[in-house]
Amino acid sequence: MAQDSNLPWYKQLTAYHWFVFIVASAAWFFDCLDQRLFSLARIPALASLMELPPTDAKVQAFGKVVTAWFLIGWGVGGMIFGALGDRYGRAKMLTITILIYSAFTGLSYFSHNRWDFTIFRFLTGLGVGGVFGLAVALIAETVPSGARSQCLGLLQVLSTIGNVTAGFAKMGLDSLEASGSITTGQGWRWMFLIGALPALLILFTRKRLKEPEPWLKLKEAGLLPKGSIFAPYASLLSASRWRKNLLVGALIASTGVVGLWAIGEYAIDLQSYVFKAHYEKTAPADISSAAKAAAVAVAAHADDAGLQAAAKAAQGALDKIVKPQVEKAKVNAYLLNMLGAAVGMWIFTRLANAFGRRPTFAGGFVFAMLVTAFVYWKMESPNDAYWMMPLMGAAQLGLFAGFAIYLPELFPSRLRSTGTSFCYNFGRFAAAAGSFYSSILSTQVYGGFEKPLPLRYSAMTMCLIFLIGLVTVAFAPETKGQPLPEDTE
Repeated sequence: MAQDSNLPWYKQLTAYHWFVFIVASAAWFFDCLDQRLFSLARIPALASLMELPPTDAKVQAFGKVVTAWFLIGWGVGGMIFGALGDRYGRAKMLTITILIYSAFTGLSYFSHNRWDFTIFRFLTGLGVGGVFGLAVALIAETVPSGARSQCLGLLQVLSTIGNVTAGFAKMGLDSLEASGSITTGQGWRWMFLIGALPALLILFTRKRLKEPEPWLKLKEAGLLPKGSIFAPYASLLSASRWRKNLLVGALIASTGVVGLWAIGEYAIDLQSYVFKAHYEKTAPADISSAAKAAAVAVAAHADDAGLQAAAKAAQGALDKIVKPQVEKAKVNAYLLNMLGAAVGMWIFTRLANAFGRRPTFAGGFVFAMLVTAFVYWKMESPNDAYWMMPLMGAAQLGLFAGFAIYLPELFPSRLRSTGTSFCYNFGRFAAAAGSFYSSILSTQVYGGFEKPLPLRYSAMTMCLIFLIGLVTVAFAPETKGQPLPEDTE
């Protein structure tokens, strides 16, 4: 079915092209919804399960451990389902991955301790990890070449809607907690229950969604990967061109993934400290003074039960005022972060189409490194966050539009799902390692500094990761204006 490439990209799409784009985007939307629900619910869940305050160092440290295991599951799932997508079909495997992440996200509602919570998050990661490579391959091989980069860039732009939806879900559940409709401290359970909804998508798409023509032709010709699940990887590694592209794609994608999940992910924890300190300073003078005086008195007479009770009551009165303000400011900052991300993805797509993939990635990595380090260094109040977080969202997540556009352009049809998934999800292992390393930096290297300086300094140190992507771009092939690689190459 020939298409006029001189038409605007959206006019090159048929009704079925739009259907595939919408289904793949919906799968990625819910995938991103799940990711953000976890980000927003991680610390409240662990505080509840560990029966400790959210700001307790043990809760914060284990939050990074859970995140690391989620990322490991994500990486393993991507590796497995990417290869299975090349062997058994993108549409079929996409359906299975949606069911997996929906089921285990919902089961997180029933967590009893931090260990089963961690297991559920690992298993959720298996499904989450498979979606991106499958969705990207499905779109890349279905839509006309003249609309490919725009559709893939828009896939990532629309993913921010899933992130924003998670923010609104948290706002709604916080309101229900405040009104007493949900038990205080248990709103996080309902957030994960919301994450089970994507399973309904399968009911409406399973029968109509078809495998793309390039994959079907390979199947008819008997050219699909055969043998074990490792066979597609062996094929990628056996040819010098695909081997180089695999390494380049993995390093570029890993840089962005580590930047987001091992650095940007913990901005919300910095906000918890910064916003709390800010609103305690602006709280009514009598309540704030009473809490400070009580804390000083307890420090001087640590064994006095009466003073301890008075201090607890004074701090409780202060927290009752401060906590809602902190949570509202964090949600506002998050929504602005996602707005900036959508703008950044749109700009990255336009620049990549106008100037090429390589120069756009190079500029993006420099921008992300400088902006992220600046935000962690200088954020001191909610007003700071309201302009810094959109900027950091644009810098960090703009790169992800590039991953959606660039990675499927590096591999042939018979190996596209495997190659794309490997590159994108290899970064999950790197991000998991980065998350562990960030925890070590904040506790063992910078742990002697006053809070929240350990969090600031560890994040700023981690920003050096963006230099890896910048160096890798020098060796990356330029794919702007070129057709997808042929299987015969």
